[in-house]
Amino acid sequence: MDYNFCRITPEIADLAERSIPGYKIDPELYTQYDVKRGLRDINGNGVVAGLTNISTIKVLDSPEGEHNHGDGKLYYRGIDVEEIVHGFIKEKRYGFEETIFLLLFGNMPSEHELADFKKILTDFRSLPPTFTRDVIMKAPSDNMMNTLAKSVLALYSYDDKANDISIPNVLRQCIELITLFPILAVYGYNAYKYTREGGSLFIHDPNPELSIAENLLYMLRPDKQFTELEARILDLALVLHAEHGGGNNSTFTVHVVSSSGTDTYSAIAAALGSLKGPKHGGANIKVAMMFDDMKKQVRNWNDENEVRAYLKKLLHKEAFDHTGLIYGMGHAVYSHSDPRAKVFKGFVEKLSDEKGRHDEFNLYSLVERLAPEVIAEERKIYKGVCANVDFYSGFVYRMLGIPDELFTPLFAVSRIAGWSAHRIEELINSNKIIRPAYKAISPMREYTDMENRID
Repeated sequence: MDYNFCRITPEIADLAERSIPGYKIDPELYTQYDVKRGLRDINGNGVVAGLTNISTIKVLDSPEGEHNHGDGKLYYRGIDVEEIVHGFIKEKRYGFEETIFLLLFGNMPSEHELADFKKILTDFRSLPPTFTRDVIMKAPSDNMMNTLAKSVLALYSYDDKANDISIPNVLRQCIELITLFPILAVYGYNAYKYTREGGSLFIHDPNPELSIAENLLYMLRPDKQFTELEARILDLALVLHAEHGGGNNSTFTVHVVSSSGTDTYSAIAAALGSLKGPKHGGANIKVAMMFDDMKKQVRNWNDENEVRAYLKKLLHKEAFDHTGLIYGMGHAVYSHSDPRAKVFKGFVEKLSDEKGRHDEFNLYSLVERLAPEVIAEERKIYKGVCANVDFYSGFVYRMLGIPDELFTPLFAVSRIAGWSAHRIEELINSNKIIRPAYKAISPMREYTDMENRID
């Protein structure tokens, strides 16, 4: 008997080809039935599907009064994220742990509260005995998001109260997952690299004296060494990616799955599956790969005409992955500026100076300026286009020596803070399963018995 696992047989290919017409929907029908495709209106604004206390996304009116063409603003629990970051920078402290506390409990922690919370995180920062050997080291995947999801689902088996959805127990589970995600991501990558390349396998236990950002670099690097600037910029990236409203794809997934009453591990694994997609968390690696291609195709990185011509090729599906997309440009909500990218950019420049990669930073800056102009010339758009936070994050991770395979998992390491807050919010406030309606458009037909069908 042929072994057909993971193989598309001719029969499957034929069935797929024959089935496609029955799935296609005329785009005009969305307008005819007034269905907001992707739950967004013609301007890209999301259809309101719920209420949340956790974060607020705003687009300010421009000085000229053009609605939805002003700067973007992001608030965690009502506090401007730019002010939050400014406070961390001013006092030269790592802020991701404080951000987690803010998102989970609704207020910035006092010094005493923060110390107690950090101790809780440290106490939970250890995997069950033999977990690394029995789960992480076995059948390692070449995609770290799948590795993370597998590990999260496996942790269900180690939890005696896995199905308990009382708030104290869910909070305990969420805090454990928040503090374990960096370990699962780094160990998963090390296991994959070891099985792929051989050589030495190193597993560094996290250092209880270090922040989450510091520990990521400490565990990832063979010599455990990193600079203060490297750790602070990684910490900043974690803060800026931690939360972004209830409507982004992965967070909405958490709300939908949690509304069914399922366990925490299943809800977070579902969110990981969503974040893996290149249209969501996978965008940062796509940006980095796009720039890899651009640097090969564009001879003079300072030549605006040459860069502009390459961007037009991207839109015409003549360059990179032929999707017609300029990755890192555009956002479902922000039109003039993404506050996260705006905050991030200054620190990216500092890191590029330290790493001797200022020429690359200048290329990124040039693309950030030219891309909106090229998109406006080539496409019919209903709102402005700006660089989003993923535009610079891949470049930062490359400068930090973080392997491409961990780009999206790092997003997850940060965003699980927001996911956890939204899961708790859904469990506290919802007594109904989330079930939107779909308009059926297929024609009604009579059943035909098998003996009356003719091939």
